[in-house]
Amino acid sequence: MIFAWTFTCFVLQTARSLMSQEYFSALIQCIAAFGFAGMVLGLSVLFGRRAKVRKPANIPYECGMIPLGDGAPIFSVKFYLVAMLFVIFDLEVVFLYPWAINFKDFVMQNPEAFGSMCFFIGILLFAYAYAVGKGVVNWHHNPAPRKS
Repeated sequence: MIFAWTFTCFVLQTARSLMSQEYFSALIQCIAAFGFAGMVLGLSVLFGRRAKVRKPANIPYECGMIPLGDGAPIFSVKFYLVAMLFVIFDLEVVFLYPWAINFKDFVMQNPEAFGSMCFFIGILLFAYAYAVGKGVVNWHHNPAPRKS
């Protein structure tokens, strides 16, 4: 314990002499965060009770019924594609909103900002047209039934 304290003091004195005050406070906060996380994990391993291994407890969804089947249903890839498109276009709105708020002042002082934003919106429209062309947002597509 004494060795750890002296080592910590040595590291802090060395770090203080090498770093400016701004970075030293960030270093102290990182050391405190990692130290607290390590201490909590160590104490939970040291003092935590071990569970008795029971066969029924090791199966998923222990709620009185024996699980049958594959579990989670399989979703179509279209759900994931639409979710990704939503995230992408939603992030683009985050970029457009501050520009739209300061539109009048910003464009009057900097006319090429309007051209660059038009280029940005053009790329978005191209990406949207590409997604529509690939059928990503077409929910009523009914493929031809297979012949047996």
